[in-house]
Amino acid sequence: MAFPLYYGSCPVVKNILLLDSEGKRVAVKYYCDDWPTYSAKLAFEKSIFTKTQKTNARTEAEIAMFDSNIVVYKFVQDLHFFVTGGDDENELILATVLQGFYDAVTLLLRSNVEQREALENLDLILLCLDEIVDGGMILETDGSVIAGKVASHNMDDGSPISEQTISQALATAREHLTRSLLR
Repeated sequence: MAFPLYYGSCPVVKNILLLDSEGKRVAVKYYCDDWPTYSAKLAFEKSIFTKTQKTNARTEAEIAMFDSNIVVYKFVQDLHFFVTGGDDENELILATVLQGFYDAVTLLLRSNVEQREALENLDLILLCLDEIVDGGMILETDGSVIAGKVASHNMDDGSPISEQTISQALATAREHLTRSLLR
């Protein structure tokens, strides 16, 4: 999706959060230093969850101002999706980022958007975040394009990370090391 030209600066995302129905982290990514410590990030997540949990953001995205930030959010099943930008950012662009994230997650989880499924496919969701925003700059907002790139990453790796146990991954690494030493 093409965005209108900005004179001065490109739109910037401060963070993307995926929280559960109790406000706990499922997948989060911060792109700025507004919350420099882990505890500051957790406090922000808790306060934003508390402020938004009584709203009805299940049918479409809602927008709120919070600590000089614009927060766009949407709730689906037991997952809460949030995208945060500065108070001078365009709400429609932030909403487009949110919708792209939600659409990609929906495709990757085969329309089973719930916490358990998200945790089982956490690697895909984290790859999703990497495909959407890099360093705060928006790269892609089309959910099907994002999901396609994430799916192609998984195919390149042989068997997906989510299907390998730690011992299998270590055995594979040991095998590759042994082969390289015997050459």
